[in-house]
Amino acid sequence: MVWIENFSLNEISLIIFNIIGYSFLFFLPKRLSREVKCLSVLAGLATGMLFDFTIGGGILDYYKQNDTNRYELFDVFYYALFGVFGYFFMYFYDKLRVNKVTFIYYITAWSIVGILVQWLFTKLHILTYQNNYELAYSFPIFLLIQTLTGFYYIFLTKKVVN
Repeated sequence: MVWIENFSLNEISLIIFNIIGYSFLFFLPKRLSREVKCLSVLAGLATGMLFDFTIGGGILDYYKQNDTNRYELFDVFYYALFGVFGYFFMYFYDKLRVNKVTFIYYITAWSIVGILVQWLFTKLHILTYQNNYELAYSFPIFLLIQTLTGFYYIFLTKKVVN
């Protein structure tokens, strides 16, 4: 593992995104139980890292994070953002009272958010595509991840409430 290849815009951006994201996480009004809040962050981390270790920097190697294909310190900051998105997904699922009718719209909206964030990350050189990977390939992956996360939230809230 490399500590830091070079300190540039992508590392500065990751620090800023983490500060903003985790500030919102701690200062938004409390809607989720402590258990669901913790599990939402862990679910975001786990799913994000799983897909990044398989299609990003692992088996398929379709993109690199930050400056190199090797893991470096600021990859941890990149992965930490998945926790924030996992929390926001469940926070707004609860706040917007998503139901069976609005579920597909919610999933689609979050998939679009994922694509926009990934596009921004390419512009900031946090992600660099390689091996003929394109941004559009991420949309079905986001649809799958968001759908599974939605089902996970439903399962969690049924277990916590009962």
